Amino acid sequence: MVDEYNKPPYQQETGIPPEYNWESLTGKTGAALEAHYVTLLRELSHQKGMLGKIFLKAQNKITDPAKLSRLINLIGSQTWVMLGTDVKGDIYEGLLQKNAEDTKSGAGQYFTGRSLIKAIVEVMRPEPLRTMADTSCGTGGFFLGYYDYLTTHHRPDREQKEFLKYRTFKGWEIVPGTARLCLMNLFLHNIGDINAEPPVQVQDSLISDPGDRFDYILTNPPFGKKSSITIGNEADKTSRDDISYQRQDFWATTSNKQLNFLQHIRTLLKIDGKAAVVIPDNVLFEGGVGETIRKKLLESCDVHTLLRLPTGIFYAQGVKANVLFFDNKPASKDPWTKELWIYDLRTNQHFTLKTMQMQYEDLKDFVRCYNPENRFRRQESERFKRFTYEELLARDKTSLDIFWLKDESLGNLDNLPEPDELALEIIDNLEAGLSSFRNVVTGLGAAATE
Repeated sequence: MVDEYNKPPYQQETGIPPEYNWESLTGKTGAALEAHYVTLLRELSHQKGMLGKIFLKAQNKITDPAKLSRLINLIGSQTWVMLGTDVKGDIYEGLLQKNAEDTKSGAGQYFTGRSLIKAIVEVMRPEPLRTMADTSCGTGGFFLGYYDYLTTHHRPDREQKEFLKYRTFKGWEIVPGTARLCLMNLFLHNIGDINAEPPVQVQDSLISDPGDRFDYILTNPPFGKKSSITIGNEADKTSRDDISYQRQDFWATTSNKQLNFLQHIRTLLKIDGKAAVVIPDNVLFEGGVGETIRKKLLESCDVHTLLRLPTGIFYAQGVKANVLFFDNKPASKDPWTKELWIYDLRTNQHFTLKTMQMQYEDLKDFVRCYNPENRFRRQESERFKRFTYEELLARDKTSLDIFWLKDESLGNLDNLPEPDELALEIIDNLEAGLSSFRNVVTGLGAAATE
């Protein structure tokens, strides 16, 4: 694509050295091609800006020069710039999803389904000339959902298009290989400049307050309770050391990764900024520091909506998650949260990644109940209930883990899910239990060494 942009009618300056451009590959075969390709990857990884980050730690895993040559010919036979953004995006999303399905510890860690992203963005209703951040951007799903919404629901003028391309997005991703996938995804959608500093930083976003403040934060932080320093090598394998972040802007110090992300996200919001964060159930009910952070969040922000997600929609097994929506507010002596509306999409809902994937249609009722045109004029329904600040405060540990629907599968054999769905649900529960036991063992080991 960069090679095509470098030719008429575009004539764009790409910044790629001529000896390492696309044409340098097409004129070689055999061992000479393989050797040149390895050199090309190394040299491009040393370039400045987005280009260098895309090729950072890239490796040639095609050991047969004949196959490499054939692949180059196949790629060269297509005019990529002329393909629509949607087509390129669909191809790339398909590759990411396939990788998530095939790799237990790969993209499944950070792959958020497009239908869920679309629903989240729909209710957030972002506006042009506003900034958006993702503290754990993975492969860039929220960026693209945000981008698609703005280009579909608005008719951006020249200023808005330029802002959208160069100044809207900022992301952090701790795994280098995943950050590369994200940058390639953004480039395919004409976001960012190949020669400029990339909008995604390869680092642990929790380490410190970057100083930037954003209008919107949409994010799905990595699952798992313990925070850790993660060091990635060339193969994206990591070593971990559990830590607690000592930050003055946090309400409380904890090694719970999800609670740290919640505090971090609140820090990064502008005074009137809005957030949508995917969080596991433990953030809703954990006592001690968890209760402290929930109370502080309810006081300092308008925590107005909670979407309880069904199981079977993430590649990470054993995940029971939610989406928490809240708006940042200026300092006040009175709590900003007046009422929390909870939508239960979990009870009596059964989805799987293989045979019964959750679609956007499954989320339409939530979008309707959310009432994004004016969320202050909502109405309760069977799945959508309102809880006042006083009611939340009166609950044990200020728990937001609230259910009211009866599970029809309990005590009624006629309403049991299909055997394969039931087996997957059992696996999810076992995985969740094992994860909890591992955290207990880790905590006991840490205590023993102190």
